[in-house]
Amino acid sequence: MSNFKGQQQIDIVCVKCGIHLTLGQVTLTYLESSFPVELYKCSECGLVYIPEELANGKIKQVEAALEDK
Repeated sequence: MSNFKGQQQIDIVCVKCGIHLTLGQVTLTYLESSFPVELYKCSECGLVYIPEELANGKIKQVEAALEDK
């Protein structure tokens, strides 16, 4: 899960800082497992934008797989 292939260019502004989010490397952690992912984030405060289709798709699949262990 290193890169969300369906990702589109977005123009989203951070609610806290008022600056545009930029694409960058983040680490998602769930049940003591970590996954490097490239997502849009705020360069000022670190807020990460997770698109709905990623949250309901790949992340949901990984979550189910980890809970089955």
